[in-house]
Amino acid sequence: MKKILPYLRNKFIFSFLLFLLYALFLDDMDIFSIYRHKKKLNQQEASKVEIQKKLIETEQTLKDLRYLSGKEKYAREKKYFKKDDEDIFVLSYE
Repeated sequence: MKKILPYLRNKFIFSFLLFLLYALFLDDMDIFSIYRHKKKLNQQEASKVEIQKKLIETEQTLKDLRYLSGKEKYAREKKYFKKDDEDIFVLSYE
């Protein structure tokens, strides 16, 4: 403690330490808010990747729906449509 006290009496070092304390903990953009923003950014980037995958799947589905065979396949597989003389059994795994 005796070694540190003379350095704190220097007005430049004291001012720098005071500024450092303010910048790291008391300012609007302190360490904690920067960490929160960084964490939120990482979550949004992960969400962006998932949305891009879904977008690619949707675009592929729309390309398939341009043709009659694609429409019939989509209606039968996704919407469970059937012809008049057919029965549909849906298997679900638990």
